[in-house]
Amino acid sequence: MLDYIVVGLGLAGISFCEWLERNNKSFVAVSDNSQTSSIVAGGLYNPVILKRFTLAWKAQEQLEKAIPFYQGLEEKLKIKLDFKVPVLRRFASVEEQNLWYEAADQKALSSFLSTRLVQNENPMVDAPFSFGEVLGTGRIDTATLLKSYANYLMEQQLFLEETFDYNALKISKEHVEYKSIEAKQIVFAEGFGLKYNPYFKYLPLNGTKGELLTIKAPALLESRVIKSSVFIIPLGDDLYRVGATYKWQDKSNIPTQEAKSELLQKLDTFLTCNYEVVNHVAGIRPTVADRRPLVGRHPEHGNLYVLNGFGSRGVMIAPFAAEQLFAAIKQKEPISEEMDISRFTKKYFERSD
Repeated sequence: MLDYIVVGLGLAGISFCEWLERNNKSFVAVSDNSQTSSIVAGGLYNPVILKRFTLAWKAQEQLEKAIPFYQGLEEKLKIKLDFKVPVLRRFASVEEQNLWYEAADQKALSSFLSTRLVQNENPMVDAPFSFGEVLGTGRIDTATLLKSYANYLMEQQLFLEETFDYNALKISKEHVEYKSIEAKQIVFAEGFGLKYNPYFKYLPLNGTKGELLTIKAPALLESRVIKSSVFIIPLGDDLYRVGATYKWQDKSNIPTQEAKSELLQKLDTFLTCNYEVVNHVAGIRPTVADRRPLVGRHPEHGNLYVLNGFGSRGVMIAPFAAEQLFAAIKQKEPISEEMDISRFTKKYFERSD
């Protein structure tokens, strides 16, 4: 009898598996890697919403969990994951500069927004109104993390690389059975795949398609993240990730020419050097109507749990939300009301029945 089955091995699944291992709980993870949002993510941890110069939801609390969490994974897996990199917000006008200074005066934002204007010294970037710098930012190499963690679990014989078969799940009051595996609890961390989960598909997971490009630009020579109408994220070796788009209708993981054209058009408004597009990827972000995660226990089955809905901020939210779920299961500690799926139970679960 295992303690847990974890379905899904993106940022949510990895984060929960880590809390289990750190607390000496037995588990097995099941995933077919069909959900690509964690793989194709930009990987930035940035506490500020740069479109409006506002603090992201619970950003301080999330960073306090996330930074040591990824440091622990680096030590455990013997890989480099956390790349400290400044994030610069390109100003389009003097008015935007003033709005930045006003935001920096706010107590919640003062430790994250530098009041020193960063002058543009890169001739390959058009930024006549300079930049504002976000402090305490970085990039997690999510693709390396997902591959390395799956390999780690395989070596420990804790990973089933397969599509989860809901028809093979048997639920009793004391435990669950999946094929030949028995466990006390099961946690679904499937990303947008939750839409096909018969136990949690009632939850209002919308899903937003995001597409990103990787370009090679030898002349750019930029080591910082630049945010204008799109992000430019340095990856090393003259490679940069450019993104991202937000589409609400298309729910496929197939890259589109329309999104590519949109990204290049926006990039060309401020990048002046030549570049080559070397990769184009797409994924569905697990987004929720109220822009808060989906965390908690099934309203009828006491040993079924969900960990989902991190949107475009999975790098920051995943360790924070996973720890809360673990504490809720083991110590009966309350989950933040803004995350707890009980907020949707009356409206959606009863109606879905």
